[in-house]
Amino acid sequence: MRKAKTSSLCSCLLGICLFVACTSLPKDVTHVDEQPAIYPDYIGVTIPTGIAPLDFTMADDSVTTIDVEVKGSLGGSLHTNGIYADFEIDVWHELLEQNKGGVLTVTVCAERNGKWKKYQDFPIYVSNDSLGEWGITYRRIAPGYEFYGHMGIYQRELSTFEETALLDNGQLNGQCINCHTANRTNPDMYVFHIRGKHGATVMNRSHDIEKLKATNDTLGITMVYPYWHPNGRYCAFSTNKTSQMFHTANPAKRIEVYDSQSDVFVYDTETQNILCDTLIMKKYWAENTPSFSPDGKWLYFTTALRQIYPTDYDKEKYSLCRVSFDETSGKIGTYVDTLICANKTGKSVTWPRPSYNGRYLMYTQIDYGYFSIWHPEADLWLLDLKTGESRAMDEVNSTRAESFHNWSKNSRWFLFTSRRDDGLYTRIYLASIDGNGKITKPFMLPQRNPKEYYRRLMYSYNTPDFTDRSVNIDKAATYREIESDERTETKMR
Repeated sequence: MRKAKTSSLCSCLLGICLFVACTSLPKDVTHVDEQPAIYPDYIGVTIPTGIAPLDFTMADDSVTTIDVEVKGSLGGSLHTNGIYADFEIDVWHELLEQNKGGVLTVTVCAERNGKWKKYQDFPIYVSNDSLGEWGITYRRIAPGYEFYGHMGIYQRELSTFEETALLDNGQLNGQCINCHTANRTNPDMYVFHIRGKHGATVMNRSHDIEKLKATNDTLGITMVYPYWHPNGRYCAFSTNKTSQMFHTANPAKRIEVYDSQSDVFVYDTETQNILCDTLIMKKYWAENTPSFSPDGKWLYFTTALRQIYPTDYDKEKYSLCRVSFDETSGKIGTYVDTLICANKTGKSVTWPRPSYNGRYLMYTQIDYGYFSIWHPEADLWLLDLKTGESRAMDEVNSTRAESFHNWSKNSRWFLFTSRRDDGLYTRIYLASIDGNGKITKPFMLPQRNPKEYYRRLMYSYNTPDFTDRSVNIDKAATYREIESDERTETKMR
């Protein structure tokens, strides 16, 4: 039974009994001159209204009971006690709405070996900027190497803890389901890839589902790492011949993923044409990870001089470039503009993601290569497209890998994956950014009883993105379509 209550009811109960609450502490309570060590670390984070309750517990497993009171600077309060702070969802949402633009002050008491400690209060800031998204989508996959095993594409409502599976490869004879990519958080326009016996690139445009043949026979390519043009007609892809190897003398790194060949092209969904251009498909260069600008006039991509593999894999360093794109003709421009040059930085750029308001471009920077998830030095960087200046996002970076990221549609929030929790599994974190580029402390995706949840979860979160509504998909029909042999041939132009 949940024990979250309003402060008035809580005060009445505490006045009657000598139960544990920070407003009526046991006589032997010890006041600690430090803030509590809690899991997840929600101390000083900024959150939007409508987010699920920030349930937490003490990081110390020897704590048997935790008592928490939350008071709003603009009014309202709530209280809970138990093995973890379990806030009632509706009461939590009411408190956040009441304190939009204000501060929640959190008081924590903890019992260990029959003795109680009261810690210093800590703040949680409630943003004036709404999230504006219903939830998120992501792939869950075990952090393995050769064998991927069970995986699936899921969606999660951000105001609650409800998670539902969109597709599960257990229903597809264990085939690999690659990442779900929507157009600017639109749940009615998405693409994902199936590898295996019934391989296909599945594209959905307003419930018009098309199954493309996985490989174009003329070019000998597959369609990887998609990014939609904002008008929905075009979708940029890379094509990658990917290999992996294992480190034997570097304890900080387990695996290395590299491409012996990659190019970037644009697919026209109306004509089924693959639009190729030698400007972004150079013979001795590896083009990768494309994305369109929010106005559709620019195609961003990364590129690196191909190396001798696998011996010189660590010499491959990607620069960030862009080229103009004409949506009327479907043609790219004649000049490539280099925004971040690897020869100057000595580093490598991957996963460029422009904000939807056109002000910033977020990317991951690593020492070499592009597959950042296995690079502990991977950090998020922010390029100001107005000034051309780029900086490390120290507010959200850690000593472990920060990787794939995406923006909310209003460009005030972003999410990313990080291995900071335990060094092995990637988890999802969210943070806010204002019009001046000020970034708040990130917070882990809330879960009910988070310590138990994350300790039991044997999967990593992969390629998360926001969705402004729930994704409606007929799973049974989709499974049947994938298992069929009907595929649309792509053509070259």
